[in-house]
Amino acid sequence: MPLYRAHAGDGVVWITGASSGIGRALALQLAHRGYVVAATARASDSLDRLAAESERMSGAIRAFPCDVTDRDAMHGTVGEIETLMGPIRLAVFNAGLYLPTHGEAISIDDFLTTFEVNVFGTLHGLGPVVERMKANGRGHVVFVGSVSGYTGLPAASAYGATKAALNNMAESLSFDFEKMNIRTQVVNPGFIDTPATEKNDFEMPALMPVEKAVDAMIAGIEDGGFEITFPRRFTYALKILRLLPHPLYFACMKRLTGWRTRPLDFRGTTPVNVRSN
Repeated sequence: MPLYRAHAGDGVVWITGASSGIGRALALQLAHRGYVVAATARASDSLDRLAAESERMSGAIRAFPCDVTDRDAMHGTVGEIETLMGPIRLAVFNAGLYLPTHGEAISIDDFLTTFEVNVFGTLHGLGPVVERMKANGRGHVVFVGSVSGYTGLPAASAYGATKAALNNMAESLSFDFEKMNIRTQVVNPGFIDTPATEKNDFEMPALMPVEKAVDAMIAGIEDGGFEITFPRRFTYALKILRLLPHPLYFACMKRLTGWRTRPLDFRGTTPVNVRSN
């Protein structure tokens, strides 16, 4: 029997981190295509506005405010969604936090907070939703990672580590999820024009409009392959770079990012807190 793949009209799509960026655009595009979407984020006002935008679409969006770091609340949200809307067939774990991290000003709190949101925030939703998918005999799970999870990038030691963890976790879980008829996918975007990239003070190669990114993401979800990555001219270049010997990789990355000439700041840096949740 073919592995299950979610489609419009077959239950609910649950998206975390749906108040801005990729999550918000994905919710709107899916609703436009006829999907019924449960949208989760901390900002209830933003979710209400999002739901209102779907009123004349063929699908619908309903707001379910919740903080992904609250384990009990996430468990309750899964139950509430299924009680009010029906079974969750597709879960997109998109909520994420980016805090630039520099070696000369390591903040343990920044690492802990980033892992709390990006990794454990995903697990807080994954646990209860997979239990229900297993009971229902089918499901579809999408982890939103990043190309920063491919290899070490400047200023991304916390963020990249969490995205590498999500990629590894998705690969490992897919072996057992497939036996339960639960499809597993991971999305690894490059630079996308969202609030998470607006404050970057460096050149972002192949910066992609969020609408095109979401179109590529939906195409990948509907195709069903394990990894969805875009824009490929950038993400595949990174895949090649990570195959280089470390001395050559570091030399290339320093040159491409201008990191060799970046001065150290032992006074510390002011973090950019960009949380899609």
